[in-house]
Amino acid sequence: MSPTDRRAVLGNALSGLLLAAAPLLTFSAAQAQSQKVSVFYAGSLVNLMERSVGPAFTKASGIDFEGYAGGSNKLANEIKGKLRRGDIFISASPKVNSTLMGDTNGNWVTWYASFAESPLVIGYNPKSTFADALKTKRWDDVLSTPGIRIGRTDPKLDPKGLFTVNFVQHAARVYDKPDLVKETLGSEENPAQVLPEETLVGRLQSGQLDAGFFYSTETSDLNIPFVTLPAELKEKAQYTVTILNHAPNAKGAQRFVSWLLSPAGQALLKEHGIDIVAPTISGDAASVPAALRTQLAPQ
Repeated sequence: MSPTDRRAVLGNALSGLLLAAAPLLTFSAAQAQSQKVSVFYAGSLVNLMERSVGPAFTKASGIDFEGYAGGSNKLANEIKGKLRRGDIFISASPKVNSTLMGDTNGNWVTWYASFAESPLVIGYNPKSTFADALKTKRWDDVLSTPGIRIGRTDPKLDPKGLFTVNFVQHAARVYDKPDLVKETLGSEENPAQVLPEETLVGRLQSGQLDAGFFYSTETSDLNIPFVTLPAELKEKAQYTVTILNHAPNAKGAQRFVSWLLSPAGQALLKEHGIDIVAPTISGDAASVPAALRTQLAPQ
């Protein structure tokens, strides 16, 4: 047999082996996908999800947890733009879900359920030169002091950033202080204050910020001292969960949501300073998976 013939035989044999292995490779990829649940969640839940919920769910179910944190609006934009693909979306504001509903928005979300809350607070670095003032003076007098370094999230990308702006605007009216927004926040998207949600806590703890706007779950988790906002001005996160349409692992997603709403999941939420509320379904209730309807039904 000539060298040319040998190469032809070897080539044909290799091609046959690759064709035979293709179904096995496809099966392995599908099997790996079925053993992973991808969860997009509000950045304020990063400690809860990565240190508690994710590991506990994996231990209970055998399904790997893959989390991705970010501002809720930012995540919704990435889902809509097909920049990321996942199974579950947990938002800090019910309104964000509407940006993923309907044909014009890609029909990524058909239903969602509110399941928890966390009020907005002002967290501060205990070593800051403004720490004592925040303990003894009214918050607006301190945050409008020249030189104080305040951190907050982008109101266009994250509900917490929008809640912050709404809170200060409301306070300006209640306190009859028309310059309060300018003195405290500057512009709505002041680059000296607006930071990615995932970096805000680290900036505060490292001393790069004196104070910032957080949810109580964040300050509770990390023992950050905080100022509670007046009842008449309160803003809060209202966490919602949904299974995205076209989820790669819809069955695994159902198991995750079921576990999150179970006594074990709710116990972890409470440990992290989250207020549990009775689930409320919005959107098309008939689209809720049958396996979840009992847990999501009004009590």
